Amino acid sequence: MSRAKLIKQLKEKNPQLNQLELENVINIFTNSLLKALKDGKSVEIREFGRWYIKKIKENFNARNPATNELIYKPERNKIKFKASQKLNKIINE
Repeated sequence: MSRAKLIKQLKEKNPQLNQLELENVINIFTNSLLKALKDGKSVEIREFGRWYIKKIKENFNARNPATNELIYKPERNKIKFKASQKLNKIINE
C-alpha cells in the first residue's frame, strides 16, 4: 500500500481530519520509528508486529560473482520485522 492510499483510507475513516493533519500523523509515526531504530531500540506495536535491528557480521570471504575477486563486507545493521501471532493468523486465514 502506498502512502497516498493510506492517507485516503484514513481520510475515509476520519472525515473530520484534513489531508495535512493526516500527513502529519504519518510523518510523526515514521520519524518516531526511524529515531528509535537509529538509537538501537526495537519498536513493538501490540497485535501487529515488531521492528528491530539485527547486526550482520563482517565478511572477509565474500566474492564478486562477476569477477570472482574477494571483497570485504564490513559489519552492518539490518532492519527486521517480525509479525505478531495475531497478524500471522489473520493473513493465513
